[in-house]
Amino acid sequence: MRSAAAWLACAAPEVVEAFLGELGDEALMSLPWLFEFWALPHQLPPEGVWKTWVIMGGRGAGKTRAGAEWVRAEVEGATPLAPGRSRRVALVGETLEQVERVMVFGDSGILACSPPDRRPVWQTTKRRLVWPNGATAEAYSACNPESLRGPQFDAAWSDELAKWPKAETAWDMLQFALRLGADPRQVVTTTPKQVGVLKAILNNPSTVMTQAPTEANRAHLAASFLEEVRSRYAGTRLGRQELDGVLVEDLEGALWTSATIEAARAEGPPPGRLSRVVVAVDPPVSGHAGSDECGIVVVGARTEGPPSEWCAWVLEDASVSAASPDRWARAAIAAMDRHGADRLVAEVNQGGALVESVIRQVDPTVPYRAVHAARGKAARAEPVAALYEQGRVRHLPGLDALEDQMGRMTVRGYEGSGSPDRVDALVWALTELIVEPAARWRRPQVRRL
Repeated sequence: MRSAAAWLACAAPEVVEAFLGELGDEALMSLPWLFEFWALPHQLPPEGVWKTWVIMGGRGAGKTRAGAEWVRAEVEGATPLAPGRSRRVALVGETLEQVERVMVFGDSGILACSPPDRRPVWQTTKRRLVWPNGATAEAYSACNPESLRGPQFDAAWSDELAKWPKAETAWDMLQFALRLGADPRQVVTTTPKQVGVLKAILNNPSTVMTQAPTEANRAHLAASFLEEVRSRYAGTRLGRQELDGVLVEDLEGALWTSATIEAARAEGPPPGRLSRVVVAVDPPVSGHAGSDECGIVVVGARTEGPPSEWCAWVLEDASVSAASPDRWARAAIAAMDRHGADRLVAEVNQGGALVESVIRQVDPTVPYRAVHAARGKAARAEPVAALYEQGRVRHLPGLDALEDQMGRMTVRGYEGSGSPDRVDALVWALTELIVEPAARWRRPQVRRL
């Protein structure tokens, strides 16, 4: 299915000329603001009776524009001063700053989508939009669900719900507030993620959904962006979620579920000083264009008190692709310098003494430990996965590719293409920092006479 604009763009010149020639001056002036003419199918509300419309799509699929245009359609009447279907709208985002920057003032936000005679005014102190016909839209942060206790609305737009830190509570508070008018409705624009509140919404009989991949909106995206993300993420779990806009279910027997990974996310750096920081490396067998990645992961830990109180932060995924030995060695040592790491840990099953030799050529003095894999990947990963289940590992932002591999590691092994080099590096780092020291701490000390 194509929009009317797409049909017009593909039509013969004489067809286009005839179409535009039949339009009056006012119709021509209003054409840029008629979203129904330009919209892609997934950006238009489904027909029928519904309470919640979920627009799920890949990055850049046009979700924000669809949400902003839906709000316009709700509040605008036949003329600038005529009332619309709704008069009081809630705009809910991850933070107030996100609401203002994306939903209100963004390139695809409400102000950018509104024609001059119907454009609302943003009242900064009250954090609300006011339309010429008196309709209002107020900004709310999902980080503060209690702020939704008290107000009432007849429409709502929730953006990137799957990222909300207090999603279930904020959503519940919004539902209690959506109580004005004969038939209050809401739209949700989000990249799909395995969070309970989103799955519950999708399973509700009063919910309808439209869905589209990033490619659907390619006419408005940079070709270089599409080429880059396709080459890097096509066929991956992360690609299906972030590009195809598909809600990816957890694999059976996954060592790290989506909920576990989501729970590990930290908004900022670890408070205070870390006891140790290590860089772990899982070198590829070879260093050519077709070789596996070199997994390089930086992890820090705080290990004061008994082992049950130890915790770790995954600080960076510095992995490199198709890297020569010199390149991955330099990348690993550069990561050590950035984070002030105490030691470089490298698996040597494939390269043996050559791995240390390559590293020493870059920095002869680097603190180094070689590790050997005596068990399978899943068996090595299980004690590390247990640390996540106990809530003792936190992730800083920017670890999407690592988390994608984690979601594919199961009790049966890795169920993805290639090798899980990033996960292997993560496992070696947390084994070095917590798993092995905790085992030594618990081991009974034998006194010699």
